[in-house]
Amino acid sequence: MYQISITAQELDALPRAAFTGRIEVIDKVDDAFFDACRYLSRQKIIGFDTESRPTFSPNQPHYGTSLLQLSGPEKAFLFRVKFTGMHRKLCAVLANPNIIKVGAAVADDVKGLQALGGFKPAGFMDLQKIGWEYGIKERGVKKMAAIILGVRISKTQQLSNWEAERLSEAQRVYAATDAWVCREMYLKLLASEKHPLTMQELNPEHYEALKRKEERAAELKREIEERRAAKAAAKAARMARQSPPGEGKSRAAKRRRRRREALECEKQAQQHEQNLPQEGA
Repeated sequence: MYQISITAQELDALPRAAFTGRIEVIDKVDDAFFDACRYLSRQKIIGFDTESRPTFSPNQPHYGTSLLQLSGPEKAFLFRVKFTGMHRKLCAVLANPNIIKVGAAVADDVKGLQALGGFKPAGFMDLQKIGWEYGIKERGVKKMAAIILGVRISKTQQLSNWEAERLSEAQRVYAATDAWVCREMYLKLLASEKHPLTMQELNPEHYEALKRKEERAAELKREIEERRAAKAAAKAARMARQSPPGEGKSRAAKRRRRRREALECEKQAQQHEQNLPQEGA
């Protein structure tokens, strides 16, 4: 069972980890490019991430996706897509539903790649969307890696220039590690038992707001029922004051008696008229 979250102090105490396999930077469509695509096409699960040149002021343009990282167990490939473009072989890997591409917040990364070349994404797995199933509230790659794998990865190169003429060694290791660690986390989760977070654990503020809303609804319902009961009681009391018990029945009986008397009088008058002598008799 995993921790729900992790503190900065706990994270700093963990051992450092980084990708130690082979890292290849692909900046043109050549034999190395096609070899990389063939390797990735043979994998069942690969790590996925992208990097963009950062902007530090509102006046700077948005540079778009600069780098695509795809990692297998022992090889990581860094595709400089601003130079290579989204070649159909690379798009085929991203559109293959039989190759699981594991990342974090993958929807935004995929949109950035689609802006460079159209493809229909398939087989993507977002760690941010499944972490809660294993009792993990954290959504950042660094903290998720700390909780799931018990390691600390560096994020110091995140805001570096990913469109530099040449990527530094630190940039290459950082980029490869971000993709590789997503793959490792997914494999570890697959072998773990699920302990889904409750709504209270996942979003305490939303849970409390929902609870207050339900309590207020119940309170309003009670108030409405009490007002209805009071209104009905007042009406009954008003009717009791206006019509004493039995008075309604007495009035109805009197009306029936008067109707009978009127009918009897009319009958007697008709009989009397019949008994009068006829003219000329």
